[in-house]
Amino acid sequence: MSEIDKIIIDARAAGASDVHISQGMKLMFRIHGALNVIPCELCDEEISDQIRSMLDQGQVRVLDDGNDVDFGYNTPDGNRQRVNIFRQQDKLCATIRLLNSSIPSLSELGLPSVLTELVNLPRGLILVTGPTGSGKSTTLASMIDYVNISRAEHIITIEDPVEYIYEQKRSLIHQREVGRDVASFAGALRSSLREDPDIILVGEMRDYETISAALTAAETGHLVLSTLHTTGASQTVDRIIDACPTNAQGQIRIQLSTVLGGIITQCLIPTLSRDGRVVATEVLTGTSAALNLIRENKCYQLNTVMTTDGKSGMHTLNNDLYRLYNDKRISRESAKKYTNDTKDLEQYLG
Repeated sequence: MSEIDKIIIDARAAGASDVHISQGMKLMFRIHGALNVIPCELCDEEISDQIRSMLDQGQVRVLDDGNDVDFGYNTPDGNRQRVNIFRQQDKLCATIRLLNSSIPSLSELGLPSVLTELVNLPRGLILVTGPTGSGKSTTLASMIDYVNISRAEHIITIEDPVEYIYEQKRSLIHQREVGRDVASFAGALRSSLREDPDIILVGEMRDYETISAALTAAETGHLVLSTLHTTGASQTVDRIIDACPTNAQGQIRIQLSTVLGGIITQCLIPTLSRDGRVVATEVLTGTSAALNLIRENKCYQLNTVMTTDGKSGMHTLNNDLYRLYNDKRISRESAKKYTNDTKDLEQYLG
């Protein structure tokens, strides 16, 4: 077993979510959201060798050409990791995200039951948003696996890189990796419409071309799931519109107001006991009131809809932060750190 495999396995045993290994720097594990220095006897040359040992020949060429490399990596214990290799100050570095060995259920993740209703929609667009490291990939994997267990569908995932590997249950799942199986998210999306899918998972809506293709797929009768690095429903809608050319924004807004099934924003917060993290969420569902606000460019009013229409499964992030604080699961300071509206949260906290 290689030294890098041993480091990853040790990180799992320590309950880490990420490993940071860099030439000229200390080895660090992220545990419950905090970085921890870990003793490591590898010299810089050995660190470079261990980082490169995870690469195949094609990836080595990409790295040596001066590019970053993203890929999935399996350790001998059968676990899978998402790896990014990059350079800083001409030194080699790797960030390794440790993926769950099995896909947890939505209830095991502590996510609201409305997510089950959303993934049962026959068509539309569902977005899972949040900052890096907030568990978006795991939530999407849990939603896909829920479908896989419960019904026979053709699911196509487009990822960069492929993260969770799905075991075939009731559904047929094809997983396509950008850069390996297909050149781009947008190209794979356009191609997928000729591949008889029921559900399409797009790893990230990065640009106008991908956004446009995803909305078209949702319009044509497919359920599309994707992610954005945003911290609330209103910001998510604005980010999608702003990513499009000015002359296309009106059309994209209308399309979005027609197909949006829901937006789930999430963040992982250290527990009060500091022995783990708990998820806080914001949920917007595609009710007529919410979609009308999007169509009329009044996204600043979406918080009001989420606050007043709880029967549709909606709630704001502040509502959930207050619930966790009131249940003594997170601290007041943590609630303030993760809020997307400080003044509104202060009204909850008093």
